Amino acid sequence: MLCISGDATRPLALEERAQLLLTDPPYCLLTRRRKHGDLRDPKGKKNESVRRFEDVREYRAFTEAWLGNVTRHVDGPLVVWTNLLGKEPIRTAAAKLGWSHSRGEYVWAKRTRDADSGEELLRVVEVALIFTREPPPPLLPSDPSVPLSVVAGYDDDGEAQAWGNHPNHKPFGVLEPLLRTFSRPGDLVLDCFAGSGSIPAAALKLGRRAWCLELDPSWAARVSQRLEALP
Repeated sequence: MLCISGDATRPLALEERAQLLLTDPPYCLLTRRRKHGDLRDPKGKKNESVRRFEDVREYRAFTEAWLGNVTRHVDGPLVVWTNLLGKEPIRTAAAKLGWSHSRGEYVWAKRTRDADSGEELLRVVEVALIFTREPPPPLLPSDPSVPLSVVAGYDDDGEAQAWGNHPNHKPFGVLEPLLRTFSRPGDLVLDCFAGSGSIPAAALKLGRRAWCLELDPSWAARVSQRLEALP
């Protein structure tokens, strides 16, 4: 399987409909400027490739563009990762497109360790918003509950380091509950912001099919290599 290099705001060469959109688009990170408007230096090397927006209005327009384009190919739920500022623009855009029922926020409590302490710290920076077209049916006592949180480190499975340490890497243990809950074996999972390939790799491991897109050609090539290496 290959990851296509392309722009999520442009028509997708997808010949069948997906049963799940699970994706991790650029977060609503605003351009860092000094008091008089000059650009600040990036905080770290790994963040140099992270897209930033001048304001929330620009992020809203970006969200409406890619989500409106991609959902033409989706029949099932939308699961979209974001940060605090991105919640409202994504929620509003999804509702306008017909995915008006929120199933909640799946919270990743990212585990870190203080260098001078034996304590582990949990930081909530990223959440996945879950939307469906139809309201969820009433749960029966025998029904599994919808997972709404997970505790995991950035690279619990060692795959981030193996595949380039992408800043938006998600370990398998974070993605597995979402894939098991909102898709079935054989379903097609769409990821239009593949990054280093965490989502399509997890989908294939769980017996789903995957179609993925990544804007950066070098990352797209790395994702293709990663997926081809799966057993």
